[in-house]
Amino acid sequence: MTQPSSARPRVALFVTCLADMYRPSVGFAAIKLLEAAGCTVEVPRAQTCCGQPAYNSGDRATARALAEGLLTAFAGYDYVVVPSGSCAGMLRKHMPELFDQDPDLRSRAEALAAKTWELTGFLVDVMGFAGIESSLNVRATYHDSCAGLRELGVKTQPRALLGKVAGLELVEMSEPEICCGFGGTFCVKYPDISARMTGDKTTDIAATGADLVLAGDLGCLLNMAGKLSREGKPIAVRHVAEVLAGMTGDVAPIGAVAPGGGRG
Repeated sequence: MTQPSSARPRVALFVTCLADMYRPSVGFAAIKLLEAAGCTVEVPRAQTCCGQPAYNSGDRATARALAEGLLTAFAGYDYVVVPSGSCAGMLRKHMPELFDQDPDLRSRAEALAAKTWELTGFLVDVMGFAGIESSLNVRATYHDSCAGLRELGVKTQPRALLGKVAGLELVEMSEPEICCGFGGTFCVKYPDISARMTGDKTTDIAATGADLVLAGDLGCLLNMAGKLSREGKPIAVRHVAEVLAGMTGDVAPIGAVAPGGGRG
């Protein structure tokens, strides 16, 4: 386990574009969890997009410009924590290579990468946090997002935390690690393939008998919620942070498919 640099580490929350625009409750849930874990949390106003859409589309100039802003916005913090494996993966795995021609900026980007963590990975692997006090009487299943799983090794951490939620029964899909079909720009460039993949995912979700599907990436969650709604499947969709923070009574599920996402 990586030890925090101080008794109460100073953490910058990277909210992400999707949380800011579509699901602010994810940011508030992340703050609640980080503070419960013993962190001092700040949300730098200067933060912008992580640059992944531009990066994945080959627009390195825009990606670099966004990255330079983040280097400044997140300077001076002990850690940067992100409630998204996708955005965290961009900062931690891809941002440094944007500055291969500038040693100083490359060094700063590597320093930012080294202190950037996905939320559940940070809570478990850095803070050793197990103080989940929420409860939810629900049968849930968990989708492993591609970036969080393959770039950051996020797999056991959210499940360990969910195991502390009183009343929650976690049932696994037959293929929880298979992509949901979103893939950022992939779903725009290859809509037919994406739609088929999403259909396979929602079929797998429904086969578990779960009332609720959870994940750590809003892109995946919005994609799955839309497909479940169109198929008429009454399965609620939430970000894992909302359940861990005990905020399911404060905000409706994504897509508002099933009020509360529980069994009563």
